[in-house]
Amino acid sequence: MSTSQLQSGYQTELADFRVTFSRGGAYTAIVLVLLGVGLDYAQYPEWLTPFAAARFVVSLLIGGIVLMLNGDSGRRLAPWLTLSWLLLPQIMISWMIWQTDGVLSPYYMGLTLAIFASGIALPFGLWQNLVFGVLSCFFYLLACVFHPGGIASIGTMTVNLLLLLFAAAASAVYTFFNERVRFMLFRLKAEVSAKNTELEVINQRLLDIKGQLLQQEKMAAIGTLAAGLLHEVNNPVNFCLMAIEVAMEEPVAKTEAGIQECLVDARQGMQRIQHIVSDLKTFAYRKPGADAEVGTPFLFEKALDSAVRLVGHELRGVAVTRELPDDTLVLGDEAAIIGVLINLLSNAVLAMRKAGTPKPAIHVSVKWVDERLHVNVRDNGPGIADEHLARVFEPFFTTRDVGQGLGLGLSISYAVIERHGGLLFAESELGSWAAFSFDLSRAT
Repeated sequence: MSTSQLQSGYQTELADFRVTFSRGGAYTAIVLVLLGVGLDYAQYPEWLTPFAAARFVVSLLIGGIVLMLNGDSGRRLAPWLTLSWLLLPQIMISWMIWQTDGVLSPYYMGLTLAIFASGIALPFGLWQNLVFGVLSCFFYLLACVFHPGGIASIGTMTVNLLLLLFAAAASAVYTFFNERVRFMLFRLKAEVSAKNTELEVINQRLLDIKGQLLQQEKMAAIGTLAAGLLHEVNNPVNFCLMAIEVAMEEPVAKTEAGIQECLVDARQGMQRIQHIVSDLKTFAYRKPGADAEVGTPFLFEKALDSAVRLVGHELRGVAVTRELPDDTLVLGDEAAIIGVLINLLSNAVLAMRKAGTPKPAIHVSVKWVDERLHVNVRDNGPGIADEHLARVFEPFFTTRDVGQGLGLGLSISYAVIERHGGLLFAESELGSWAAFSFDLSRAT
């Protein structure tokens, strides 16, 4: 944070601080002024009624100034409004000194108390405090000079004035150092806040890295499984296909429609197993560093077919429709895009099943816009709440039950599309639908 920004922030906080303390100090002054009736009764009972009236009027005036502290203008003028209500008791005390014993009046101590309080307790500026101290001395001097009995003791008045000036000087020093301490505390708070912000950024990056490592470990495990499936499943599947083809050529099979139909179904089942294993290989059995290879041409239509097949067990009972252009050749990492599609399809199915959506359906619409293929995956499920919509791409954010997911899928999918130069974003109407859209570059 620059020095100018620090000063600007400090002045803003100081303004609020001054208003709060001025209001609290004013309430304290009202209480003390009113409690002073006890002093009047003990020292000058003959003046009890006029002094009580003066105290009541001063309290009302201080209360009026407190009301002026509200609003922007009051916040801006807080130091001078504070000076104004502080001077009201000083004027009252000086009047009481003039009415009673002048230089010998014990009310002189009230002036000193207010001067010390202004420097120690109130967030005054240096100049406001000096002005307050000098005016307090001036009011005391006027009360003594114009007292009906004259100045009883020049020496006593001189000593009292000097003590008031000393109090004003000490109060000004307190104000100066209090101001420096407040600024140092604000600077330390600003530095701690900046460090906390940096730590939050670092923690977010660590979460992203952790999510990516978890995903890589998962992909490595699936890749190993896919490699094993290729070796262990392909040979018996090929053997079965050969046996089915031989059986279909037998005269009995050709003449019996039921046997022929069964053999056709068996062949299609074996071929589906081949497709699934091949899709699994494409999706997960990737070389190290493949994440960065986003310039390989592939047909998006085939990637979508692979994703639908790989989550076929989840899509049972869900109507999946698609709207595709004739040409879907794009540039990118086919396996990563299959992963994104699997995540979007799985999330849609889970949300619809959890909400008990009648006639669940997913529609995938694809179109070319300015040499980029725009993909939209939309379901007719419960939608996404507004407070969740802005957070769906945060790492580890999930609305699933504990143990049902880590909240990494959409975060990683977002990074994948971003790596392809596109943008993955969500739209929703709560209670009606949710849609996720992204775009890919055309293969030239």
